[in-house]
Amino acid sequence: MHTDPAQIRAFFAARAADWETRYPDDAPAYRAGVAELGLREGQAVLDAGCGTGRALPFLRAAVGASGTVVGADLTPEMLAAAAGAGRREHGALLLADCARLPLRDDTLDAVFAAGLIGHLPDPRACLRELARVTRPGGGRLALFHPIGRAALAARQGRELTPDDLRAEPNLGPLLKSSGWTMTSYTDTDERFLAMASTKAQALSNMML
Repeated sequence: MHTDPAQIRAFFAARAADWETRYPDDAPAYRAGVAELGLREGQAVLDAGCGTGRALPFLRAAVGASGTVVGADLTPEMLAAAAGAGRREHGALLLADCARLPLRDDTLDAVFAAGLIGHLPDPRACLRELARVTRPGGGRLALFHPIGRAALAARQGRELTPDDLRAEPNLGPLLKSSGWTMTSYTDTDERFLAMASTKAQALSNMML
């Protein structure tokens, strides 16, 4: 795991130009992951850590022309690649740290986060921030990866360990302490998808 934003930017900056050619067959998995959010016409959704913006066309299709789609990423090179791929047609591209988003409280109906949580220096802070900007009492979060934990570990030449952040016994309590309630958990070779919803009160109010 990377330990600071500069490391994260450097890691992804070096890979931005050919990121999509590395994983050319992921689009169906992204489409299916977005569908799990159950978005409706006119809603507002954030792609947190959007990278090259592969989810943005599917998010736009889900919320329609009257909806709001924002893709936020920490790495300028990734956002440049997203713009070059025409993703501005589907949503606004925002250079931002997902732990410090320039968005108002309770702005969003849902957040889609593909591959994000494994690259966060402070996962709890980021999840709290995502809860802050999402409407309380039913706002939705999808933590997604186009392949599951075991398949990803094999691809990276490592073994899964009990302290893996995305393991269900670790992720559930992390979400709970960050303003979310995990509602479903899927981890197969075909995909990883943990769904959560915001609690009845905004996290900031709960902490007063």
